[in-house]
Amino acid sequence: MKFVSVFAVIFSLCVPLPAFSGQTNDPALLTELLKRAEENNPLLLAAEEQIQVAAAQIDQASALPDPQLSISLLNYPVNNLSSDTSPMTGNDFKLSQMLPFPGKLATKGELAHQQELWARAKHADLVLQVRQQVRDNWYQLSFQKQAISLTQANIALLDDVIRITETRYQVGKGLQQNILKAQMERSRLHDRLLGLQADAEISHAQLNSLTGWTPDLMQMEMPEADQISNLPILTELKQQARNHRPLFAAFDALITQAKQRIKLARLDYRPDINLWGGYRFRRDSLADGGHDFISAGISINLPFPVAKRRAAMSEAESSLRQVYRQRDNFSRRVDFEIQSNLARFQQAQELVSLYRSGIIPQAEQTYQATMAAYQVDKIDFLALTDSLMTLYRYRIDQSRAQSDALRSLARLLATTGLDQTAGIKSQQLKKDAPHA
Repeated sequence: MKFVSVFAVIFSLCVPLPAFSGQTNDPALLTELLKRAEENNPLLLAAEEQIQVAAAQIDQASALPDPQLSISLLNYPVNNLSSDTSPMTGNDFKLSQMLPFPGKLATKGELAHQQELWARAKHADLVLQVRQQVRDNWYQLSFQKQAISLTQANIALLDDVIRITETRYQVGKGLQQNILKAQMERSRLHDRLLGLQADAEISHAQLNSLTGWTPDLMQMEMPEADQISNLPILTELKQQARNHRPLFAAFDALITQAKQRIKLARLDYRPDINLWGGYRFRRDSLADGGHDFISAGISINLPFPVAKRRAAMSEAESSLRQVYRQRDNFSRRVDFEIQSNLARFQQAQELVSLYRSGIIPQAEQTYQATMAAYQVDKIDFLALTDSLMTLYRYRIDQSRAQSDALRSLARLLATTGLDQTAGIKSQQLKKDAPHA
């Protein structure tokens, strides 16, 4: 029977959910989209340039100040500006080099290094967010395409119902208002179909924007991944986030950076040293023979006033406390996001199971029984259309719940840092950064 074949097509649209682990078994097309996003996304490319900027600042911060060369014309008489009348007259060349107090340059270099680690961690975390957006739009587009197929299948069913109703009306067994009712339901479904197609085009455009790649996903099959199993418990997910989420490593770098600022503020109480040497050229015709002079010296800056340095120390200590509080706030926000997304995922997964094992089969049986009863005049037309539209809504709700589960899973992967390459980068960042 045609109705059964259409139901088979609809049922084939139901696909299993993906396995949860540090690396999901993504379809090949989704894997390619994720790869293109990492290579082409403008935000990620800008973040990579920021890493290069931070790396280039390390050598600058730890380098000695430039040496100073000065040339002086000394002790020329104002009456004749002659260089051979006064034994004090000469041309002086002086070279000086400022040497910061031991530890200052190394501390500045470490500050710049921690800034580089922060930039790398921010980039790795941004990779997670971009990948999550790609997955989110992929699963959303997948649902929209399934909903389009379901709606088209339901329109086909309504067309069959309209033909049956018209036939019954022609033989005097049906009412014209039933035909009008069926046509109105078909118009509503067509309106729904147009909305779904527009939403799908928007999701498609968003994927193209994220990845810089423009395959016609509307005409391509979008398979899902394997079924989800062995989902970690809440406490394990929270711990995995602290081990794998790049921003935790980033906050470690910020804390170390703040501690280095405190160290630098303390070192600023210590004077810097300035070494200099000079050579004075004198005329040979001078009365004393015009021998050249050499000179050398050392100078230090006096670290006064201390009020400025106390303010710098207070600023550095406040910055450290601020970073600790920011990390605590971030940690709490991550815990909340993990808990809320896990709850959404579990709820959606249970809904999918409920629809698949109970509601959908019962709705199918109800519709088939209603259709059979309608054909022998045992129930009215309203009961038939109600059972058909109920089955359609349940199909859509099942597909939406499945999409919601996948999207919640994508957010869990991003929040915990378990999404493939970004998690590996986080581990490397934790090795590079000192424990804070």
